[in-house]
Amino acid sequence: MADRDTAEAYLEGYAQILAGACATGRRLTRDELAALRAQGERAAEAGLGLRFLVRAHLSAAQDVRASLRGAGADHLLAAVEQAVDAFAEGHERAQRLAIRQQEAARREFIDDLLHGRSDAGRLAERAERFGLLLSHAHAVAVAQGTEPYEDGYAVTRGIEASLAARFANRRILLTTKNGRLICIAPGDEADVLGFFAKQAYAATDGGQVAIGRPHPGVGGVVHSYEEALNALDLAARLPLEAPVLHAADLLVYPVLTRDRQAMADLVRSVLGPLQQARGGAQPLIDTLNAYFHTGCVAAEAARRLSLSARAMTYRLERIRLLTGADPGDPGDRYTLQTAVVGARLLDWPDQPL
Repeated sequence: MADRDTAEAYLEGYAQILAGACATGRRLTRDELAALRAQGERAAEAGLGLRFLVRAHLSAAQDVRASLRGAGADHLLAAVEQAVDAFAEGHERAQRLAIRQQEAARREFIDDLLHGRSDAGRLAERAERFGLLLSHAHAVAVAQGTEPYEDGYAVTRGIEASLAARFANRRILLTTKNGRLICIAPGDEADVLGFFAKQAYAATDGGQVAIGRPHPGVGGVVHSYEEALNALDLAARLPLEAPVLHAADLLVYPVLTRDRQAMADLVRSVLGPLQQARGGAQPLIDTLNAYFHTGCVAAEAARRLSLSARAMTYRLERIRLLTGADPGDPGDRYTLQTAVVGARLLDWPDQPL
């Protein structure tokens, strides 16, 4: 009875429209169609499902049919088709508008959350609508691939479905920003971000994922997000090839670059003499970088650089002669490696110090 009463509120004038159309065999008028569309919109705004409402319209049409005779009854089906189509059009239009409004509200919230905008209390209140409790600590993972990704893309939907299937009861938010995939999860649920990293790495065809450290409060999400972005930036400049980067493992790099002038002086002093080499400093810096990244195993470094063992030995010796520091000596190694990291962070020698 309650369902029937609910539907009746959105069937007002429907029977009269059908009867009027069947009386003369005419099509529904523009005003009648507009009225039906408006009722469909109101029903959608009230949260009523379209299938339930279509059944109510068909049931009401059966009552009208009982009072019709001859040609009028034959015309009923065409009139019902027009009426239900107009009603469904209005219902779907309202649904699309609601979805666009929700998407706009979600995007606005994401932008405010990741940039620390908006009042903290208001932001925390809005966050609950999207499944986050900002009174807790959160960590952010950011994934990037060879192409940009947005909400609604197949990659995004696939990862979202995998997260929902695996962590249905967790408070997780998956979104995109500037072409990157972003996952926000409670700070004490590292398994969520680890799973996201695996899914994103596979889905982005070998992209890279960075995970920020957990931080409390509303500003904690911004802090963790910025750590993840900085980790990706570091990976591009050094480069770091690991598929998953943890900001907690990269804290030494911000320390090294905190005093830019001191780092520039170190690079200039230690590596500046390499500019005297034929071909400039860059090939020898690449040699040192490969050498240090392979644990100072010259044969493996040569393989990575597509060099012969003899060429590798020659380059290491050339570095020793020009800089006065031996890459194989533990004492000199630290200074050289720090200078190489600084050179990459400062984009030297391409950029002047």
